[in-house]
Amino acid sequence: MSKTKIVVIGVGAVGATTAYTLLLRERADELVLIDANQAKARGDAIDMNHGMPFLGRTKVWAGSYEDCAGANIIIITAGAAQKPGESRIDLLKRNVGIFESIMTEVFKYNQDGILLIASNPVDIMSYFSWKKSQWPVHRIIGSGTLLDSARFRYLIGEELGIDPRSVHAHIIGEHGDSELPVWSLANIAGTRISFDEDQKDRIFRNTRDAAYEIISAKGATYYAIALALDRICTAILRDEGAVLNVSTLLQDYHGVSDVYLGVPCVVDRTGVREVLKLQISESEKELLHKSAEKLKGLIQSIEV
Repeated sequence: MSKTKIVVIGVGAVGATTAYTLLLRERADELVLIDANQAKARGDAIDMNHGMPFLGRTKVWAGSYEDCAGANIIIITAGAAQKPGESRIDLLKRNVGIFESIMTEVFKYNQDGILLIASNPVDIMSYFSWKKSQWPVHRIIGSGTLLDSARFRYLIGEELGIDPRSVHAHIIGEHGDSELPVWSLANIAGTRISFDEDQKDRIFRNTRDAAYEIISAKGATYYAIALALDRICTAILRDEGAVLNVSTLLQDYHGVSDVYLGVPCVVDRTGVREVLKLQISESEKELLHKSAEKLKGLIQSIEV
């Protein structure tokens, strides 16, 4: 069996936590850390290697872009950090320049892997990466609304006193302020969830604004997104065909085209194998279109 290799580009709070999560769960034979701050990447690699007597087989090292060669998955978490009170969209202009240089280097050494984008604003960064690479769209994946949907399920579960793993509910659209809850399809074991409008508004508001609350409290979010990225990697490496709300290019998705947004997708070793079209309500379709138009406007502003 060939060895599995994951590269993490950007070992700030999100990248380092993601790498550590992948290490703990032994997702790959080789784990490479790349960062503009080479000393930070080296320090993280040494720190993780010192725990090997408690773990096992994964080889971890701080590398360079040449180490992207042969990687199954390249996770990009690099970018300017989100500041307290700053929206994800405010990050756009600062992060496009960073991504330009990263993409140029990655594509020199890898043309066959899967690119998993977590840097914000993730939908635009994923679209930008696809345009820059000209790779097949199924191999450029954004983390999308997977974490948002997990937050949504957690909060619904808390409200009802039910394990969030038994809650089936989706956040779709932008990973950000224009995302929307699909209340029309939310259910537990096929049973519709009956909340009043105040409950719905409160739960969605707490879902949408969770990142702002956490950033205000401790400066960054990283634990839950690391688990979300690990979940996507697992679906790819195990060829699961798992349904995950990742960001991908939409074409005539309820009339939405040529934009990356988070929707349920079948994820396997090829990347996004299939996009699932949720049968959402008319009002939800309107909100989805608004989310798409917002991102399209921003994409045009940077002339992708």
